[in-house]
Formats: sequence, C-alpha cells, structure tokens
Amino acid sequence: MGAPGQTDAGTGKGTALITGASSGIGRGLGEALARRGWAVGLAARREAELVRVAEGVREAGGRARALQCDVGVRKAVVGAVRELEKAFGPVDLLVANAGVSEDTPARTLDAGQIERIFRVNVLGMVYAVEAVLPGMLERGRGHLVGISSVAGFRGLPLRPGYSASKAAMSSFLEGLRVDLRGSGVDVTVVSPGWVRTPMTAKNEHPMPFLVELDDAVERIIRGIEGRRRHVAFPWPLATAVRVLRFLPPALYDWLGSRLVPREPRH
Repeated sequence: MGAPGQTDAGTGKGTALITGASSGIGRGLGEALARRGWAVGLAARREAELVRVAEGVREAGGRARALQCDVGVRKAVVGAVRELEKAFGPVDLLVANAGVSEDTPARTLDAGQIERIFRVNVLGMVYAVEAVLPGMLERGRGHLVGISSVAGFRGLPLRPGYSASKAAMSSFLEGLRVDLRGSGVDVTVVSPGWVRTPMTAKNEHPMPFLVELDDAVERIIRGIEGRRRHVAFPWPLATAVRVLRFLPPALYDWLGSRLVPREPRH
C-alpha cells in the first residue's frame, strides 16, 4: 500500500493524517501542514494524484507519504494508519476530510447511492478515528478534526443524503468531544460553505459566498492551531444557515421550496 517515501520517524510538530488528500481541501491542508513542520500522511483512492502531491511536498522540503486507501473499507484505513505510523511515528492529528457530494432527489431516491455517501462521509471518518484514537488516549494528547459542512445544519432539498451525512459527522464529533474532555484529545468540527474545488466545479446551481481554496485552508489551519471546537465559514452563509435551524418546519419548507429548482414530475 502507498508509494515509497521517507521513513525517518519524528518531526517538529508531529504526524498528521489527512484523508481525501489527492485534491481540493485535503490536498491544500496536507501541503499547508507540511509547510508548518508536520509530517503528513496523504490518504485517498487515487494513487497517481497522491504521489504527485507527496512529491511536491518533499520537493518543498517537507515530509509526506502517499497512502492509497479507500476510506470506506475499514481494513484499508487501519492499514494506512499503520503504514504511516511506521514511517513517521504515532498520529497526533487526524483530518477526516474524504467526502462525496451528490444529489439524491426524492423522486429518484436510491438507497444504494445514499449508502455510498454515508460509507465515505461518515464511516470513513469513523474508521479513521477508531484507528488513531486509542494511541492518542494512551499518550494523553491528540487532535481529531472532521471536515463537515454547513449543509449539515438542516436538511437540504434535493440533497437529503449529503446533508444527512454531514449532520451525522457533526453529531458524532460533538459527542466525542464531550466524552474526551480531560483526556488531552481535542475535537474540532469544520463546517465550510462552498469552496472552489474540483468537487464544486461540477455544480450548475448558484454558490453564494464561494470561498477560494487558499482562504478556506487558512481558516481551517487557524482553527486547528487554535484547537477550536467549531469552525464555520464564510460567516454570512454560516450565520444564515444557523438561523434556518430555528425556523418552524412550515416556514422552512416554504422557504426551501423557493430556493431550489423544482424536480420535473414524470
């Protein structure tokens, strides 16, 4: 598993594992953390892209290891963590970023599609947490970070599967955060709005308050370094969606039906 990389253990700030690191936010975070002195494990399914990212990090003077891994497979996640720990030492920071975003409209509802979304977005995170948390607890230090979404604040029309998976991510991490109080292990939930990445490039609908990738990465890094409990951005969108959480269901339904295009009736 993975591409050849440096194997000397130890680094200035420790070892970080980033899932979904072949592009977008995951790639940006891997590169930014490496510049700050972290040894980074870059996990994703697309090995060729991972190798290029890892090579770029090493050429810039950082430490990186490419870990070809399907986060939806528990055994593969455990194997990637063990490989990373052998290369650079125990994982001190997990950034569970791997995710998929798809429309799951009601009139063409496919449980198999929603299962795939949950397997990557939710179970992929859980598998990674399960693999690194025991070591963090044993050492009395560590940091778990999950890249959720403002879409998890309330169920979105046309995207109930995606928004439900992000709500599950956030709730899981919030529960962990309370359970882990006093353990030395911190938990951060990150809830971005739309960020300019290859994933959002395919969207045909409007994306208000679209955030550039470098800006998003910097915001997340500040949240990680500050050990913040929750990072949500951009603030106009995050604030608006927070308000939606408190609307009565009837009012939310009326508003939601006017913000999205109606599905054709067949």
